[in-house]
Amino acid sequence: MARRTKIIATIGPASDSESVLKGLINAGMDIARINLSHESLDLALDRFHRIRKVAAELGRPVGILADLPGPKVRVGHMPESGIILADGASLSLVPGNDASSESIIQVDYEDLLTDVQEGDLLVFGDGAVQVRALARVGDMIPIRVVHGGRLSGRPGLHIPSERLRLTTPTDEDLRLAEAFVEAGTDMIALSFVRTAADIHRLKVDPSPAGPMVVAKIETRHAVENLDAIVEASGAVMVARGDLGSEFPIEELPHLQKEIIRRCIAVGRPVITATQMLESMIDAPTPTRAEASDVANAVFDGSSTVMLSGETAIGVDPVNVVSVMARIAERADEEFDYDAWPQWLATLHRLPASDVESAITNAMTSAGQRASSEINAAAIICISRSGFTVRSVARFRPRAKILGFTPDPRTVTQLSMSWGTTPYLLENMSGNSDELTVRALAMAVEAGEVSSGDLVVVIGGSGFFKGRVTDTVRIVQVP
Repeated sequence: MARRTKIIATIGPASDSESVLKGLINAGMDIARINLSHESLDLALDRFHRIRKVAAELGRPVGILADLPGPKVRVGHMPESGIILADGASLSLVPGNDASSESIIQVDYEDLLTDVQEGDLLVFGDGAVQVRALARVGDMIPIRVVHGGRLSGRPGLHIPSERLRLTTPTDEDLRLAEAFVEAGTDMIALSFVRTAADIHRLKVDPSPAGPMVVAKIETRHAVENLDAIVEASGAVMVARGDLGSEFPIEELPHLQKEIIRRCIAVGRPVITATQMLESMIDAPTPTRAEASDVANAVFDGSSTVMLSGETAIGVDPVNVVSVMARIAERADEEFDYDAWPQWLATLHRLPASDVESAITNAMTSAGQRASSEINAAAIICISRSGFTVRSVARFRPRAKILGFTPDPRTVTQLSMSWGTTPYLLENMSGNSDELTVRALAMAVEAGEVSSGDLVVVIGGSGFFKGRVTDTVRIVQVP
């Protein structure tokens, strides 16, 4: 069985050359993430166009995810060699954006003195360094190191989200989003989402005319408003770094499972992110716990698993993607394909908010059942927007999913859809029979199916107005 779970790799200094990008794509990168928190817009756009160029040369539909920085609280630059915070050490936080030192850490947040309270546990970066806030003294907040480590560059500082006064998207987010929408990015990730209103403030055209908006779930408010956020978004990211700071660590695995299942139930692709193969920033192999983490994310139902520093600054980005691809492929083989649709049906949370969705839901449900009963070689979905494909993918069928669409943007956006290989069907004119014949011919030419195979074809007849999937047929490949 070919790998079904998709892989996002973050592009950074270690991976933005054309040669490394080619290696990443050949190793299994489905989506390239550009983190806009750490670089200039010009550099980010340069990376965007380089990824497009390399993907086109290889003839691969690689999606691009532009990840907006959001209202991140960052500290002032650390000394060039960084600073080491020992357990139990005492130092202070002060509001400002000057350079930090071993005794005073500048924090670029003007409400620091009022929003941080005595007893708060504050986390730097992805949680490696933790400190406890003491009682305010004048214009500074003394802190004691609970769990020490090394700080370098400009790490983020996590402040409890219920007190954080910054809103998302920020003005800088909107500026960056506008530039990447103009460039033609496939997806935009919005940081520190708290409500569905945050997503609407981004004001981008619905996909595929505009990018898919990926809501990053990393605050307590986002978990509390999850259903509305999922409904308003194109996809969701379980951002375990800040989420693990908002909740007790023992709750994080259960939150991950719950968020994933609630997203997949309504046909939203979902990404599991943060520290998946973190040790491979420096090491040639992951820890056993990291390998299990990736596999468990697959078993949980993740559409996509994401690499961050491992490929952005790691010693061997191509090796990291190759390792993740092998772990995910092996886990895909062991996924419980029989139990998943049965579990999904018990939720009664299928995407039926309107007539079009209700019809599409009924047809895709019937299609996946038929594919299971006849042991179909593939499910062929013919769809302009990709909604039909994502609706099928939520059932996690054993059969491969082939998504045919006339929209090049939909092709690259489907790079995030579990189990899906997207194809550009350049002309959607003609009736459903003609489209089916053309799609089958492309699938045979690509080696996806062979003569005599049974396939399930799901698409629209054109009888209904709008984008409605209202036909399911079983076809034997000529």
